[in-house]
Order: sequence, then C-alpha cells, then structure tokens
Amino acid sequence: MKPAAFDYVVPRTVSEAVDALGDGERRAQVLAGGQSLLLEMHLERIRPDLVVDINRIPELDDMRVVDNTLQVGALIRHQAFESARAVPGPLGSLFSLAVVNIAHPPIRSRGTMVGSFGWGHPASEWCAIAMALDADIRLRGPEGARTVAARDYFHGPLKTARQPRELITSVRYPLLGDDVGVGFIEHRRTHFCFAQVASSAALTVRDGVIVEARIGLVNCADRPLRAHAAEQALAGVEVGPPMDGYLLPEEHPFARAGRIAAEHDAAPIAEPYADLEYRRHAIAVVLARTLCQAANDHRSRVGELKGDSQ
Repeated sequence: MKPAAFDYVVPRTVSEAVDALGDGERRAQVLAGGQSLLLEMHLERIRPDLVVDINRIPELDDMRVVDNTLQVGALIRHQAFESARAVPGPLGSLFSLAVVNIAHPPIRSRGTMVGSFGWGHPASEWCAIAMALDADIRLRGPEGARTVAARDYFHGPLKTARQPRELITSVRYPLLGDDVGVGFIEHRRTHFCFAQVASSAALTVRDGVIVEARIGLVNCADRPLRAHAAEQALAGVEVGPPMDGYLLPEEHPFARAGRIAAEHDAAPIAEPYADLEYRRHAIAVVLARTLCQAANDHRSRVGELKGDSQ
C-alpha cells in the first residue's frame, strides 16, 4: 500500500522544526528513523498532512555526558548502543543487553532511541529502562523548552505527555555507579515479535547486600512500568553466591520478587497467544532471571575492579 499524499519539509535547526510543527493548521508527524512511522503511513493508520524530517539537524545528532548524566539526542540510532563501551559504566552494559532485542540490524541502524519515546509503546525496551532509572524527556515547542520525568510521561498505549506541536530533543539518563549490577531479559513468541514480557534491573549492592533496586517492566500493562513493590521486597536482600537464573528455587528472594511484580506491579491483559495466567507466570520467571543476571553482573564487575586495584 502507498501512503496518502502529504507535504514534506526538511528543517535545518530545532527552531525551524518547531515552527513547522507549530503550524497548527495541519496534522504533522516527525520523521527521524521512520521505522514505525512509515509502516503506519503505508497502512494508512496515520494520515499526516505534513511530515517534518529532522535528519538534517546537527544538534540532535549528539550524545554526551553532562554532570553525571547521559544525554541522548533525537537522532542517535539504536545501533549506537550495541557496544557496552558506547556509554560509561554499567549503564552502557544495560543498554547493550537491551538493544539487541530491538527488531533486527537494519531496523537498529535507522531507528532511534528517542523515537521510542515519541510512540510510547508498552513493549518499548527503552521506555521501560527510562522508567526504572528516572530518566527525563526534554521537549521543545512553540512555548519553549520543558522537561518531563519518565514517571509522568507515559499516559497509556501510544499516549504520552508530548503535545502535537512539540519535538522531543533528547532523553537524559543518570549514569550508574560501579556498585551497580545490571540485567535485561526479554521473552517473545518469535524473534521478530514484540516482547510478550521483558524486564530490566539495576541493583546497587554494597557489602553483598542490595541497598537499592530499580526494575522496569516491558509490555506488562498499558504503558511501561516501574516495579515498585518488587523493588521494596529486595531491599536488604543478600545477593549470595553466583546463580543460574534457570535453576532458581521458588523460595529464593529473586523468585519471590518476580511473583510480587507479576501480582502487584503488573497489569497484563490476555493476548491471542498468552492468557493472563501464562503472562503473569512469564513476568515472574523473566524478572527472577533478570535479577540473577544483574547480581552476577555486579559480582563480575567487583571482581574486575579488584583485579585492577591489584
């Protein structure tokens, strides 16, 4: 199918892009990677009057660390995060674990991280990580710039705090300290499907005890989630010896946290290939394995630091 006719502009600055979006007389869509937008246009589920292509705006093609915060511009592609060294510390490891679950290499070479926030899909890996880490979304519109915390940004399936006349310029994540272990595991029906469930975990561990847990849940409700109840259940838990998440006993604190997330944090809906019982079970299992991965990551990270000090 071919999309309906539309006008097309290519601004060279953020101000020009905002002016185009702020026309108010036409339905406008922003084009960065276009991996979601173009499909929706071809299926005519979206029929914009105007497409604003931001790919010629240099200031959006920028990623930098400022005041212990990673700022990711609107044109940074998924592919940029495949190497754990692209971002300092454990945050780079978390991104590299998550990004390989996004579609396949051609999509990752064009699609953008910030584009995920434009859509706000419940199955977005980046959006759930942003929820877990208290990221900020920066927007620019006719009234000026503003910042929205991730916890206030997602309003429902494909519904966000972004106004039609606003452009997302960047997303900001706090960097993670060396005492943080990270994990990300995704479960889906086929390799090219959206996640049935996925989870991210960042565990701050000191003297073998979890002092803070940050957990994000993917496709477990009508929007990305942070699993507050599961996080509270992990406070003060000893990480213990290395463990295999696939052999975790039911009484283990990580298994218990997974069940708490499934029952108290998540709000899944039945799908054609997964009823509610299955989906809650999958949430519990995937999160428990993710927590094991994060604990093991912390252990190996501490080992590397000790090796460097010697």
